[in-house]
Amino acid sequence: MKGLILERVLLVAVALLLLLGPVGCNLLDLFGFNGSGIEVLQSSKPRETSPQVDQHELEELVTGNSAFALDLYAALRGEGGNLFYSPYSISLALAMTYAGARGETERQMGATLHFTLSQDRLHPAFNALDLALASRGRAVSEGFRLNRANSLWGQLGYPFLESFLDTLAENYGAGLRLLDFQNRPEESRLVINDWVSDQTAGRIQDLLPEGSIGSDTRLVLTNAIYFKAAWKNPFNESLTQPGPFHLLDGSQATVPLMRQTATFGYAAGPGYQAVELPYDGDELSMVVLLPEEGRFEEFEGSLEPDRLSAILNELQPQSVELTMPKFRYTSSFSLRDTLAAMGMPIAFSELADFSGMNGTGGLAISDVIHKAFVAVDEAGTEAAAATAVVIRETAVLPSIEVRLDRPFIFLIRDIPSGSILFIGRVLNPPL
Repeated sequence: MKGLILERVLLVAVALLLLLGPVGCNLLDLFGFNGSGIEVLQSSKPRETSPQVDQHELEELVTGNSAFALDLYAALRGEGGNLFYSPYSISLALAMTYAGARGETERQMGATLHFTLSQDRLHPAFNALDLALASRGRAVSEGFRLNRANSLWGQLGYPFLESFLDTLAENYGAGLRLLDFQNRPEESRLVINDWVSDQTAGRIQDLLPEGSIGSDTRLVLTNAIYFKAAWKNPFNESLTQPGPFHLLDGSQATVPLMRQTATFGYAAGPGYQAVELPYDGDELSMVVLLPEEGRFEEFEGSLEPDRLSAILNELQPQSVELTMPKFRYTSSFSLRDTLAAMGMPIAFSELADFSGMNGTGGLAISDVIHKAFVAVDEAGTEAAAATAVVIRETAVLPSIEVRLDRPFIFLIRDIPSGSILFIGRVLNPPL
């Protein structure tokens, strides 16, 4: 590739063991590396650690990402059951893919994902947001983690464009790890899954299911995010007692209910209450939206960006007597059909134009796979998510009581930027 300085980086066996975990040696043997390492095709351009992005551009990116988060919630909520995902992870993985989109494929993806910035401004804005998130938790002594990681996995010998690799290196810090999808698709899948598990403290296992990688796969773009933080106001475990949680069908489930009275951000309006629980350090929080009894579906259906923004702006400090269930569950999705129905079908079809990746086209998205984990208890919250975009060749006031003893919606947000990192709902708190 003309003008590109390629660094062939060999990861020694010890590094591979750290990356791939206990099964690393077996996977390397399957690949025939015999301990020599995975080859990485790396742009000569380093990551830009001080991107020139103004505040207006950053706010425009966050506004668009929040709109996509709620659009996707509306598209997924009809599937029933508990729901949890990371719109940030999905948006970022698709932004890396978008860097190679052209023509109508680019237009549809931009409209569906609410990417209103031009390509040359969008990727620096994502970089600035990611670097801002990297700074969170520095004032917290221990127990806070907000890890994000990106990686590209490309077919050995496939001609990716210099400009595409430069964009991803400069703005996402991602080099291209070379695998042999064509001849060893299953082994390639296991390598990527082990990387995801490692980046999410083992919480996201088997992101790519069997059959998701084929001999026609040419590129997999992955993002992983892991979050763990203590509440600013932890719950007293001795106050946690079994209690009823009222389900949508009128029945009840017995679940462990945590209790405390403290000052939280609080808002109330027609048909809902809202409570904001800050995490240690006051940089991230969980916002819980509790619809009025019997009005869950009505409230859920009305949750659009303007309404959510209005609710968040109304949060004010208030003494709240809070009852909240402990919960823990995993959600997983194939987003291919969902995203196509939301407005970007060409990206998954033979008409897709990702010529910005290779200069010739003949590539399409095979699937967008997402998996997320959340656990909430007396101490705090642990959440993890990962996204893979698989590219194939085809071509002091009176206390107010808030009882989260019925279905509710919650989101985890970065307070300084307003970025929604995770969003979900609890219809029946599982353990």
